[in-house]
Amino acid sequence: MLALIGLGFTLGLDNFRTSLVLGGLKPTWRTSMRTSLIFGVWDGVAPVVGILIGSYLSAELEEPAEMIGAAGIGAYGLWITIKALRSREHADMDMKTARRWLPIPLSLDNVAAGAALGLAGYSPWLAPILFAVTTFVMSMVGHQLGRTIATFIPRIRTDLLTGILFMVMAGLWVFGVDTES
Repeated sequence: MLALIGLGFTLGLDNFRTSLVLGGLKPTWRTSMRTSLIFGVWDGVAPVVGILIGSYLSAELEEPAEMIGAAGIGAYGLWITIKALRSREHADMDMKTARRWLPIPLSLDNVAAGAALGLAGYSPWLAPILFAVTTFVMSMVGHQLGRTIATFIPRIRTDLLTGILFMVMAGLWVFGVDTES
């Protein structure tokens, strides 16, 4: 059980980092809850898919999952940055675009983890529920920390900073800088 909690925490780090940066958009508590819930549900469903599909995906999906995740985060960051530069209104304040486009690239590593857990004989119910709850909590904490940090940076457009930070995160991911340790 402790190993699953540790794995859930490790797999939730990408959602935590993403939520920390999304906190720069200063989401309301309700928006943060909705976004975290969607991230959690996706991170719970992904291991079930992995467990059902099996070992093939475990080996084949791990490397592409990293690149797809980086591409998704980078594209969202570029979109926010362009939107922030073109308009006086803050970009994606309700985080609808984040809820639509970020869960898939953020959950691909959970598919590979689920496949490995299935091969190891873990229950298809325990790990997904644990991963979903862990991701939800880590996303909520990330949003609130990011929101708090953003309040100390009042002179710049936090949506522009958020977009730039997403592109930096994607670049670090692509070039193999280990941001999870």
